[in-house]
Amino acid sequence: MRDVLADMLAPVTDGAQLGKVAVLMGGESAERPVSLMSGAGVLKALQSQSVDAHAFDPSEHPLSNLKEWGYERCFIALHGRHGEDGTVQGALELLGIPYTGSGVMASALAMDKVTTKRVWLSEGLPTPRWVKLGEGKHGNEFTRVVPDALGLPLIVKPAHEGSSFGVTKVSGYSDMQAAVQLAAGFDDNVLCEEFIEGDEVTCAVLGEGASAVALPVVRIQAPDGNYDFEHKYVSDDTRYLCPSGLPSELEAEIRRITVEAYRLLGCRGWGRADIMVRSTDGKPFLLEMNTSPGMTGHSLVPMAARAAGISYEALCVGLLRRATLDGRRNTAA
Repeated sequence: MRDVLADMLAPVTDGAQLGKVAVLMGGESAERPVSLMSGAGVLKALQSQSVDAHAFDPSEHPLSNLKEWGYERCFIALHGRHGEDGTVQGALELLGIPYTGSGVMASALAMDKVTTKRVWLSEGLPTPRWVKLGEGKHGNEFTRVVPDALGLPLIVKPAHEGSSFGVTKVSGYSDMQAAVQLAAGFDDNVLCEEFIEGDEVTCAVLGEGASAVALPVVRIQAPDGNYDFEHKYVSDDTRYLCPSGLPSELEAEIRRITVEAYRLLGCRGWGRADIMVRSTDGKPFLLEMNTSPGMTGHSLVPMAARAAGISYEALCVGLLRRATLDGRRNTAA
C-alpha cells in the first residue's frame, strides 16, 4: 500500500473516476444532528472535487435503494448506533458496496467502550479503571459503592454512545444515582470510569495495519474542562491547540499508543482516539476509539489533517478512494 500521508497530499485527480457515491448521513441515533453537519461538509467537499456524490439518509430510504440506484461507493458520515456500530457496515457488505472506515467487527468493538477497554488492557495499553453497571444494576444498592472502587470525582457515561450524550462528572456520592439514571436513558449498560485529572487530547489515525499512521495530536481546552456537546459543536469557546504544545516525547508516545490501539481493534481507513494525560506524571490514558469521526466545522480529524498539510477536500477524497469491503481489500481506484 502506498504511503498514506503522501497519497493524501497528492493532488486530487480521480474524483470523477470514483463512480456514483452516497454520503450516508443523518440516521436515527442521538447523534443525528452532528451526522447531518458532518455529511453536509463531506458532500460539499466531494462535489467540489468532481465526485458524483449525493446525500443519502438511511432514516428516509432503505439501504437496499443504494444498489437499486446504482451507487458504487459509500462515505459513511453516520455517527452512533446504526452508523458506526457495525450494523450499516454489515448491510453494505451484503450489498457488495465498498464503504469508508472500519469493517463490521472493528466498528462493533470500538462502539462498545467496555469491550474496547478489555481488548486494550489485554495487550497492556493504559485506560482508566472502570466499573460496568449492566441492566438491572442501576439501583442505589449498586451505584453507591462505585465511588469506593474508583474514587471521586468519576465519570458516568453510556457504554454505546458518543458526542458526550448522557455523560456526567460525579463529584459526590449523592450525585451517583442521577448520573447513572441519565446514562441508562441512552443505554442499558452504564460505564463508570476513573476520572483522570489533566489535559484532554485526541489523536487521529489514517490507514490500516502496518501502514497506519497517526496525525498530529490536538490538545483541547474547554471552559472549566467541560468538553460537552455545547462546547464540541455549538460554541466557539473551546480552544484547540495543534501543534499540541506537549513535550515531543509525550506527543510521540500518544501517537504510538493510538496507532497500537487502532490496530488492536482491527480498524482501517481512519479513526480517532480520545485520551487523557494525567497531570501528576504525564501518563496518557486511552478513553475510546471513534471509527466514524466527526467532519463538522468544529471537528478534530480535519484540524489534525490540516496540521499535516492535508486539506479537508483531499482528506475526504483520500478516505473515499480507500473505500473497501471486509472480504475485498483492493477496491481502491
